[in-house]
Amino acid sequence: MGEDDMPLDDKAKRTRDLLSSFYSPDPSVSNTGNSFEFASLDAINTTSFDAEQYMNLLVQKSNLEGLLQRHVEMAAEIKNLDTDLQMLVYENYNKFISATDTIKRMKSNIVGMEASMEQLLGKITSVQSRSDGVNTSLFEKREHIEKLHRTHNLLRKIQFIYDLPARLGKCIKSETYADAVKIYIGAMPIFKVYGDSSFQDCKQASEEAMATITKNLQGKLFLDSESIQARAEAAVLLKKLNFPQMDNLKAKLFEKLEQFLEGLQLKHEDIANVLVESNNPSGQGNNTESVPGSARDALVCEFAEAVRAYQVIFPDSEKQLIKLSQDLIAKHFEITEGYIKEWIPIANFLGVLRIIWKDVHLMDKVLREALLPDCALKASLVAVKQYIKSTFSHLLHDISDSLTNVHIKPKEEAKEHLLVVFLEAGKTAVLQGSVNVLLDFRQLLEENLGGLQLSNLIIVWVREGFQDFFRALHDRLLLLSGKNKSASQDENSTEGMQVEKVIPGLVLVLAQLSVFIEQTAIPRITEEIAAYFSGGGGLASENGPALVPGEICQTFHSDGEILLQHYINMITQKILVLLRKRFTAPNWVKHKEPREVHMFVDLFLQELEAIRTEAKQILPHGVLRKHRRSESNGSTASSRSNPLREDKMIRSNTHRARSQLLETHLAKLFKQKVEIFTKTEYTQESVVTTVVKLCLKSLLEFVRLQTFNRSGFQQIQLDIQFLRASLKEIVEDEAAIDFLLDEVIVGASERCLDPIPLEPPILDKLIQAKLAKEKEQTPISLNLEEGQISG
Repeated sequence: MGEDDMPLDDKAKRTRDLLSSFYSPDPSVSNTGNSFEFASLDAINTTSFDAEQYMNLLVQKSNLEGLLQRHVEMAAEIKNLDTDLQMLVYENYNKFISATDTIKRMKSNIVGMEASMEQLLGKITSVQSRSDGVNTSLFEKREHIEKLHRTHNLLRKIQFIYDLPARLGKCIKSETYADAVKIYIGAMPIFKVYGDSSFQDCKQASEEAMATITKNLQGKLFLDSESIQARAEAAVLLKKLNFPQMDNLKAKLFEKLEQFLEGLQLKHEDIANVLVESNNPSGQGNNTESVPGSARDALVCEFAEAVRAYQVIFPDSEKQLIKLSQDLIAKHFEITEGYIKEWIPIANFLGVLRIIWKDVHLMDKVLREALLPDCALKASLVAVKQYIKSTFSHLLHDISDSLTNVHIKPKEEAKEHLLVVFLEAGKTAVLQGSVNVLLDFRQLLEENLGGLQLSNLIIVWVREGFQDFFRALHDRLLLLSGKNKSASQDENSTEGMQVEKVIPGLVLVLAQLSVFIEQTAIPRITEEIAAYFSGGGGLASENGPALVPGEICQTFHSDGEILLQHYINMITQKILVLLRKRFTAPNWVKHKEPREVHMFVDLFLQELEAIRTEAKQILPHGVLRKHRRSESNGSTASSRSNPLREDKMIRSNTHRARSQLLETHLAKLFKQKVEIFTKTEYTQESVVTTVVKLCLKSLLEFVRLQTFNRSGFQQIQLDIQFLRASLKEIVEDEAAIDFLLDEVIVGASERCLDPIPLEPPILDKLIQAKLAKEKEQTPISLNLEEGQISG
């Protein structure tokens, strides 16, 4: 093995063996053991190496090639060992030479030192003998001087004891109670030993003086006019005197601290003062001593000093003081929570937080063990989150109030208000209110509360708040419309009564407001949030993504459709009451011959006109689409559009009239299919058309439930023919309306015992008479309205 390939421990061991063998007095001495101890090739490095046994073992375990390789390795090792041995001899030789030179120099330096040491010893002995002689001659005088000194000290102490009452009296007059306590405590050991014998009178006089001092200190301790430092000094002096009622004094002082604490609670005046400070930060035009809020700062500083003094006087009161300070901050935030529930403007809220953090910093300088900044930080996070939530609740309440006037006023009074006014009020409350809320939150975002930046948390809370706000607004719109019955049951009794009085106009306003929120409000609010409330430091919301505009838009898109359909259903239900009374009241089997258009047609058209009036206020005009059916398909459902059917219905033969009914059914099979109910658009014509379709469909069902005689069937024919001309002016889907009107006539003919229609000349005459009568009534109604206005 080469030297470089050997481990460090083996190399060190080999070096030690070399040194041992070099310096060994008898290298031939070695321990001889049993043959099994050298039954290994590694035994070559031991001191009891047996060459013959090693060679036998090597020959047995190795082949020729291995023996040659081992030969080369051993030759290299021998060469390395010779080199190491030569270097070791050279190094030790140098050390021997250096040691020899050192010993020679020491011998040359020590020569002559013994004579000097003997001379020094003689001089020291002479000095010691002379010093002993001086001490012996002065011993008696020293003893006498020490005795006189002890006597002098004793006389001074005696004189001090005799002068103590007079000195205490002087201290009482000058109110230097600290000096009086100091000298009295110094005399206490003497009074304990000789107070009942030699110095009895002095002790009695001193105790009387100290009783006066103790009484004065107690009065000073509870005197409010005294400073905190003076009262603290009085308490310390009483403790030095071992005053027996210190526990009572401690309790009374703590009660005074608690009473002082009540005066530091937040008040509206403090908030107003902070607002004045923030509006006039430079103090221009005011004396710095009269800045608003400085009085409160002085009170807080005084309280902090009182806590400091109490802590100095009673070191074991730390837990009480910590609890007292934490109660002060907790009370501040409790009052703040009350302000938040009432909802205060952002400036007032920030003013409250500034007051609290100013108190926290002042108290923290005195009592750091209370960890007031940590407590205030946790409470501030809760307060800010509550304020954000309260602000959104206040915004939701404002939006509800902007729509409440329509909601709670009676029908007669509500007609005096245009729906567009309340729609604009709702739009303003949603959009401008949300923008104002974001402006307030920007102030909150920029505020540095107690040196702490809460921007990331505020961003997350604001985004969460808007998501929850729009969900609540969705529920509130459905509640105001009377659509969300389950939510209305959770409200108070007043709101429950309002839900029962929902007018259709409000529902239409809510539908259009939902469209505005989807198309205008949410994109604008999203832009503002992206501009000023982006980020959040990677903090995630507990309820998923903080703000999802797409989801909100989809919600209000669905709300708009639901509310618009709800409005149509409410109007339709109102008209259905009229239709139900019309078809259930008379006996159609005994109906008299028709002489004019029935009054229910006028009422029906009046209701449609009221719907148009409401729709005109807040819904835009749509593209007028007049869908007409082809009349070349053999349809015989309409008495005006098919002359062949008119000719057949004029015939008086009952048999032929009934055969005509068969033709009608055959014609319906080949008639062009008309789509009746389509998606309702946010336009005047679409809403009115949908209402008309639903009413005519219901009218058809009412007709199918009755049995008519000839006169009754002719009355239905007259009413429907008059409606046909009137409805064409207000609907956009004329084909569907014509189809439904035809279905009503066909349904009546199917339920008629003698389905013979009116002759066209008679039908036209009755319709013209009705039109002329309406023209006569129109000027009269106009004159009446003008008279009411002028009155």
